[in-house]
Amino acid sequence: MTGNHKEKTISRRRALAVTGGTVAAGGLVAAGFQSASADTTSDATASATASSTSDACMTLMTSVTEGPYYLDGALVRKDITEGKAGVPLTLRLTVVDATDGCTPVKGAAVEIWHCDAWGYYSGYTTANPGGSAPAESEEGDSANDLTYLRGYQVANANGVVKFETIFPGWYTPRTCHIHVKVHTGGEKEDGTYEGGKVNYTGQFFFADDIAEEIFTLDPYAKHTGSYTVLADDMVYDGGGAASGLLTLKAVHKKDPSKGYKGSLTLGVDPDAEDTGGGGGGGGTPPSDAPTGAPPSDSASPSPSASASS
Repeated sequence: MTGNHKEKTISRRRALAVTGGTVAAGGLVAAGFQSASADTTSDATASATASSTSDACMTLMTSVTEGPYYLDGALVRKDITEGKAGVPLTLRLTVVDATDGCTPVKGAAVEIWHCDAWGYYSGYTTANPGGSAPAESEEGDSANDLTYLRGYQVANANGVVKFETIFPGWYTPRTCHIHVKVHTGGEKEDGTYEGGKVNYTGQFFFADDIAEEIFTLDPYAKHTGSYTVLADDMVYDGGGAASGLLTLKAVHKKDPSKGYKGSLTLGVDPDAEDTGGGGGGGGTPPSDAPTGAPPSDSASPSPSASASS
């Protein structure tokens, strides 16, 4: 992949294999709150909107699979690109308490991670994204120590976090997506987030028409093959915002290369603990599903986990 990488090392690394087990009750995400996506809406207004529309907070879904490409110890930072090329994406996420009238969850730590424009995850750069893609430019241990497209942000008094990243690419057999965890009870330490518990594990999704237009642009167009649309994805269940579908707004309507702003409100139970092994499809992966080993000090993901990443 082109671009200058900052060689930051993940000190505590673990790849958690997905077992497909039942998630503890309460790790939930709420649908809606589209008003939070408006660039001109203040955080205070967004908070008031969330509190006054608690009915939407009752439309909930359980957590979904964490996938095989999770790494512990992501950095607390707003910009997670580390020089990766791609269409800019600004994420604005609002965390609310679904058990208390959708009040903002101040101090919640939102963690996201996703693949680059060609389908590679930092820490797993030998994993084949399927189809035909240029090789990751970095090789060996030095590449697996990189931390691009992973990070935390801690919610402000209105439950809001913002990330600067790029539009994710894709890999077989998945549609375009971003992974997310919501943590509470921990604290920032040594540049990352320590302690506490995970309240929600989920994934964000992108409308097919927008994703497919992005994938015609450089550098995405260098990855060719069969892209999985939302209706055929093994994790997305068709529930719209309640299932993690982002609200997207183009920065420039006539030029998608200028980037997008994405938003969603997450309703969680701050008292609940999520295992990260939620449902979300499965089945037998195709023969060209992602392959390759995680870093040497991580547990290898199971074949079924690779199918549901």
